[in-house]
Amino acid sequence: MGREREPGFNLALYHLFKWSVVAPLFHSYFRGAVYGAEHVPMTGPLVIVANHGSYFDPPMLSNCVRRPVAFMAKTELFQVPVLKQAISAYGAYPVQRSGADQGAIKAALGVLEQGWATGIFLQGTRTEDGRIDNPKLGALLIAAKANAPILPVCLWGTEKILQGKSLPNPTPITVRIAPPLPAPESSDRAHLQALTSHCTDIINALHDQGR
Repeated sequence: MGREREPGFNLALYHLFKWSVVAPLFHSYFRGAVYGAEHVPMTGPLVIVANHGSYFDPPMLSNCVRRPVAFMAKTELFQVPVLKQAISAYGAYPVQRSGADQGAIKAALGVLEQGWATGIFLQGTRTEDGRIDNPKLGALLIAAKANAPILPVCLWGTEKILQGKSLPNPTPITVRIAPPLPAPESSDRAHLQALTSHCTDIINALHDQGR
């Protein structure tokens, strides 16, 4: 049985960073708006699936769902002193990008077992328009193995933050959160493919709503 909540130290660090840095930037500089925050399960393991348009997406997503979210981070970041401790405290876990998918799956299952929410971008990489057009099955496979519910989230406008600029553009950002979906009933590929397509449709439909 995993923990019902993230460790207290991680929660304290999350709230410190959220209220001192991320929330002020989101609400003032980016004029951020959030819809559907009431849909987020506040305890227990949770797989959050989202689109991906910017390096700013992880902290913004975590800020808007009101609980820490563990994201995959490339192994090289864990070799930097101080940075390693900082991102580990926020729940990040190392992944060899050139390695097999099994390493990423094992790491994600580990944080879910500890009661974290883990965030996975369905396409795996950033897209220029913020939409998902080539989703991967990894997120739903992890949800199936962990028996964890799935929360589709759409980040609108983040792809414009660094568009043609060296400094962040003060572009309006909107985050829409859909109601959670139950854990996949099996890890059968056809079943995961259907659920992945369903999550993609939900997120892209939220994206179509715009600001």
